[in-house]
Amino acid sequence: MSQKIPSQSNRNGAIILIALVVSMVAFSFASVPLYRIFCQRTGYAVTVKIALQGASHIVDRVITVRFNADVHQDLPWDFKPLQIATQVYVGETGLAFYQVTNRTSKDFTGIATYNVTPDKAAQYFNKIHCFCFEEQIINAHETADMPVQFFLDPAIMDDPNCNDITEITLSYTFFDSKDPNIPDILGLPNATRHQVQQFNKG
Repeated sequence: MSQKIPSQSNRNGAIILIALVVSMVAFSFASVPLYRIFCQRTGYAVTVKIALQGASHIVDRVITVRFNADVHQDLPWDFKPLQIATQVYVGETGLAFYQVTNRTSKDFTGIATYNVTPDKAAQYFNKIHCFCFEEQIINAHETADMPVQFFLDPAIMDDPNCNDITEITLSYTFFDSKDPNIPDILGLPNATRHQVQQFNKG
């Protein structure tokens, strides 16, 4: 008995099915960075939004912003905020500094993640400039000051759930960039290498 030759339509269907599977696999790898970008733009999942410029106006409501710093045990750095807290008007651009010191005789590269508490305030906390999600190279015995520019979206005034907010805490945690869990920690496939530069405070 001769073998039946598959029809052209069956071959086309198989090709489409294979292409669909490949696309689904590719999307599964891309979904994490896309999710990260979505969170940064919207503040979803307690992620601070990244803004290109400051707020359009300032509101007569003052909120205290506190700063926190942590370092994973595998990274031999000293890391601290240079101010415990600052008070800003809603919509006002604030500026804070963190300082990191490599206390060893070897160069190290770290990556920082961040979060905001209380959770309900995260969607209104916008950062214009920060050092997170990029590899920061700190040379042996080097100390670097890293700035954070931020503002609170005036839209917080329209959220009744945030009427009781008087304080917000911005926390950073540095990890060793060679940590095998970094992709999971950051939600990104690759980090961008970035040489830390001193920020001119004046």
